[in-house]
Formats: sequence, structure tokens, C-alpha cells
Amino acid sequence: MHTTKSTGRNMETLCGLFGKQRQAYYKKKHSNTDEAFQSEVLLQMIAKERKRMPRLGGRKLYFKICPQLPEELQIGRDKFFDFLRQNNLLVRRNRYRAITTMSSHWLRKYPNLIKDFIPTEAHQLWVSDITYVETTEGFVYLFLITDAYSRKIVGWSVSKNLEAKNAVAALYMALSQLPAGVTNLIHHSDRGVQYCSGKYVKVLNRHGVSISMTENGDPLENAVTERINGILKTEWINEMKLKSLKDAMFQVRSIIDIYNSESPHSSIEMLTPEQAHLKTGPLKRLWKNYYKTKEEKCQI
Repeated sequence: MHTTKSTGRNMETLCGLFGKQRQAYYKKKHSNTDEAFQSEVLLQMIAKERKRMPRLGGRKLYFKICPQLPEELQIGRDKFFDFLRQNNLLVRRNRYRAITTMSSHWLRKYPNLIKDFIPTEAHQLWVSDITYVETTEGFVYLFLITDAYSRKIVGWSVSKNLEAKNAVAALYMALSQLPAGVTNLIHHSDRGVQYCSGKYVKVLNRHGVSISMTENGDPLENAVTERINGILKTEWINEMKLKSLKDAMFQVRSIIDIYNSESPHSSIEMLTPEQAHLKTGPLKRLWKNYYKTKEEKCQI
């Protein structure tokens, strides 16, 4: 009993040196326990999300984790990013370069049909691009076709070379998903030789798809595909040590399945591409929105 009183007086004296009351110390001690518990919960939830998506960015992590937290463990977005930073969990981009577009050729180049065009449903605008994937055996190339409205990857192929037949393979995959009766689809790409080739153009014409191309080679003219390329690389591919073309094909298939079905996208109201693919009408961009209530925070 004497010891308890002595300890209490000592704590009161110590707190007094800093101009604090003893009750403030115990309140802070309780607060530290709550923060430690919150930190442990957040670390476990982040680890779970990044097990399937190793480089999932902070904004998407916050969106996926926030709705799962009870009221007493809610955390603001700025504080969440501070937490990621303090635990060295922020994603840092790795940059590589490889030439995939060869536009200096004699083949016909088509005009840009999508200036100021905003799709309002799936299968109005497809955008195509080629990016590279590094393996221990050298670069392989990923041909992508993405629905611009939903950001869903509808066609893809992986190859050791940049031949037009590989672009055509991705196109056939996309066309196999095209609903019957679609008559107003535009296919947009850069002016690379693969997309201007007779084989590629012939397939588009046969299926009644309008052909559109960038005009000056500016990547911003094909911004959707550049963004998708960046997501696939920074959140998955760049962290993998791919061994071969076969390994790349296997991993890319898995990555695209996860991207389409599980990855929320800030350009489409934080829906997954597959969810957005079923929608119609304008989809809100949520890049820089800030909210105060719990329900609103979970929409970021």
C-alpha cells in the first residue's frame, strides 16, 4: 500500500515537472495502447492486401481497408499515408525504357477520331498499346487492348518480338468478348507499324470497327493505356523476377485477372474494371477528393 502511494506521488511529481496532471499521463498511456493496436491491425490488413497485389498504392489501400475498420479504429487519409511512410510501406516507382513504337513507316496512318470523345459505356472505345516486360532471358512484349470506359483489359498477348501477328492475337481475344449488335466501336492506338499493318487493319474492317490513331506520338494522346501499363508494372511486374517467356505469360494472365476483378481504379469511382464494365453513364474521377465523415472517407 505504501509503495502504491509512493509511486503515485512520484508520478505526480514527474508530471508536474512537465506542467501535466497525473490523469493526463494515464490518458496518454491508454491512447498509446489504442494506437499500438490500431497499428497492428493496419499492418496485418496491408499485408493481406499486398499478398495478392504487392505494389498496391496507398490510395487504393486506403479505399480497400477503410470500410473494414470499426469506428474506433478509423483513420484519416493523411494519417494513413503518414503511417505508410513511417513503416516504409510507400510504393516507389522503378523506371525502365524500351522502344516499342515504330511509327516511321510507309503504311497508311489514320486520323484521330476521339478528340473530346468521352465514352459513356463499355465497348464504345478500345485503346491499344505495347509495353515491355523484363525477364532473365531478355525483354518480352505485352500487347494490351483496354476498354477506355471501364479500364478493363479485354485483350492481351505476350511475345518475344514485336511482330504484328502478336497484336492481332490480342485483338482477336478482345473481339471474342464483344457483344452482338455493337456497331459504334472505335479502336484507338498509336501509329506503330503493328496497328497500321494490313493484317490488323483487315481484322478491324471485317468487324466494322472504326480506326483512330494518335497524331503526333505524344503519350498523353493515349493516356489510358499509359496509365494501365503503369499500374501493371508498378503494382506487380516490376517486383517479379520473371525467368522466361513462358513464365511471363503465366504471370501476366494471373495479374490481369486480379487487376480486372479486384483492383479499384481512381478514374472509375474506385470500382474494379469488371464492376465498371457493367455500368452506363459518366463515371466520376476520384483523384483529389477529400472527405470528413466515415462514409465519405471510404469513397476516396
